[in-house]
Amino acid sequence: MRASFSMKAVLIFLSLVLLPLAAQAERVWIDVRTEAEHRQDHIDGDPLMPHQNIVAQVSEQFPDKNREIHLYCRSGNRAGQAKSALESAGYTNVKNRGGIADAREARDL
Repeated sequence: MRASFSMKAVLIFLSLVLLPLAAQAERVWIDVRTEAEHRQDHIDGDPLMPHQNIVAQVSEQFPDKNREIHLYCRSGNRAGQAKSALESAGYTNVKNRGGIADAREARDL
């Protein structure tokens, strides 16, 4: 009886630790600003996909339309345009995170 309890505890622990990590792996953050803005300031590791080309680039790199996608720009305006374009293309889990400072803050939560 004790062995099954230990196995159950291990499985619960692993699900509490590994599921959030798996969810983070499925999440992508995309900078939709211009190349010039990106050169001035950017978040390491986030792809740059200017909002005008967002659907083609996201479709190529992230074809799963249920993937969690977080967009940001300078103020949130272009991220909103990109979000609308992606949703029109069938993406279902897209979030406008506002400006780059907002994106940094959201990640720290």
